Amino acid sequence: MEAKYYKKTGDDFVQCLLCPHLCRIASGKAGLCRVRRNQDGILQALSYGRVVSLSMDPIEKKPLFHFYPGKQILSTGPNGCNLDCRFCQNWEISQQEVPTEYVEPQKLVGLAVKSDSIGIAYTYTEPFIWFEYLLDACRLARENGLVNVLVTNGTVNREPLEELLPLIDAMNIDLKSMDAGFYKKTCRGDLQTVLDTIKTAHGKCHLEITNLVIPGLNDSEKNLNDLVEFIKSVDPLIPLHLSRYFPQYKTQIEPTPESTLIRFYERAAADLKYTYLGNVSLPGKEDTLCPQCGNVLIERRGYRTSITGIKNKNCQNCGRKADIVGL
Repeated sequence: MEAKYYKKTGDDFVQCLLCPHLCRIASGKAGLCRVRRNQDGILQALSYGRVVSLSMDPIEKKPLFHFYPGKQILSTGPNGCNLDCRFCQNWEISQQEVPTEYVEPQKLVGLAVKSDSIGIAYTYTEPFIWFEYLLDACRLARENGLVNVLVTNGTVNREPLEELLPLIDAMNIDLKSMDAGFYKKTCRGDLQTVLDTIKTAHGKCHLEITNLVIPGLNDSEKNLNDLVEFIKSVDPLIPLHLSRYFPQYKTQIEPTPESTLIRFYERAAADLKYTYLGNVSLPGKEDTLCPQCGNVLIERRGYRTSITGIKNKNCQNCGRKADIVGL
């Protein structure tokens, strides 16, 4: 299938315009993501419909804590990514070639309906490199009353983002650091693009943010303060998931100490209404609390979710509206 968002440069090269890498691709070659290839002057979306994984997951696994809590969602993703994070937690399917299976949009949506899923989550690797497939699958999902969820690194240009956003119901965006140098050196990415994606998506779909806390790389006080201040400037109601790092791929630093995660949690919770800790078992740090009275609205233990403090979509203690979609 011919890709969208590219231009011919008149010298047997094409330039991909989907993400800020703006890969200039010679005939027979592919861009950084490995799935958009120049074939005789036409940029082809080689991964269209090619899924690397397909399973039913708790929505909390995305992680999304304020979107249809306790529900299951059909989850899938492509092989590849447009970043090269040295600490990638899913490198086996994002940074190397693996077998895929073709699943046309109609079949994907049919599987979601048959499985009694709330919708489809495009996740595991980087869904934006699947752009053409996303457009077709998301439109069909909407027509069938399903929700569309993106779990993304946010590395996409403004025009394609704005084309897709009307079809998206929720996003979790991975904001890896507030240091532009970190993005360039450690992820081969661009911080400003991710910040722009967050600001553009806010108000157009439900939004949550994840930050993987890596010792010695992005756990400084400055990074923590800048992260909290940025999210607060967009909307202090945006849930922030602070996730524990474990050694993966090309990074063998020791796992994030619990003390660091607690320090991040306490700092973030001082200015943001909803802060959570992930990849670690610390009682209460995954619960949703009412920001007005502190009542526990939703209790979580792993992926077990119990809505305990909400009645008629409001905190049953003080009456404040619960900031939860899909109750």
